[in-house]
Amino acid sequence: MKRIGAHVSIAGGVENAPLQAGSIGAKAFAMFTKNQRQWSAPKLSSQSIDAFRKNCSDGGFKPGHVLPHDSYLINLGNPDTGKLRNAREAFIDEMQRVETLGLLMLNFHPGSHLNDINEEGCLRLIAESINMALDATTSVTAVIENTAGQGTNLGYRFEQLAALVDQVEDKTRVGVCLDTCHLFASGYDLQTTAAIESTFKEFDRTVGLGYLRGMHLNDALRPLGSRLDRHAGIGKGTIGMEAFAYIMSHPACEEIPLILETPDSDQWSSEISLLYSLGA
Repeated sequence: MKRIGAHVSIAGGVENAPLQAGSIGAKAFAMFTKNQRQWSAPKLSSQSIDAFRKNCSDGGFKPGHVLPHDSYLINLGNPDTGKLRNAREAFIDEMQRVETLGLLMLNFHPGSHLNDINEEGCLRLIAESINMALDATTSVTAVIENTAGQGTNLGYRFEQLAALVDQVEDKTRVGVCLDTCHLFASGYDLQTTAAIESTFKEFDRTVGLGYLRGMHLNDALRPLGSRLDRHAGIGKGTIGMEAFAYIMSHPACEEIPLILETPDSDQWSSEISLLYSLGA
């Protein structure tokens, strides 16, 4: 089964996320475990943890169908020693929060070199950061998200993702989340069935479809190769519908979170229904 959902709010507590997901007909969901624009947050209360787990169970959301995202502030490739230490501590805390909730994955943007270190050195710092976080936890998989290639962000080429996976010591606890808007913005064509099939084959050759742990389903406002991260509603951007029909029929996308991050949350229920209709 395809598990389509959206990145839902945690307003009022993380325990409300599965309720929000259920209200839009989702079979998966993404969320933050704390305010994504703050470095620290109070520990999750036992009441919130218990309520979250119960609401997930009641809503039919298994741990593998939930894809939490870490804070946008974290840069695991920061060459500044002090800032890197802070980023690593925050990332480990995020991994531990996910583990406390009984979930299995944490989705994150790899990091940025900030023009202060070369790409190879930055990728090495990111991989070291992932290894540290895996050592500090026992069950959570670090899920690297491909980026649009804005600014000095890394992770916008499959070769960069492969370099990170290669340097992670425990290959059973590392994966990749592919964002369709980011793919398109970074130069991977998705506009036709033949184009997205070629892109998937390139990902399989370079990284391996076995590492695919989730996807973000977003159309793109800007043209192919723009390097701009501008999401659009499904079928309302420059990617078009063929890519999403392909994803809905691809066996590698079975039973992994397929998460909408499209701009109009009022349309999520309709977009979920639309995507499911493509797989009929």
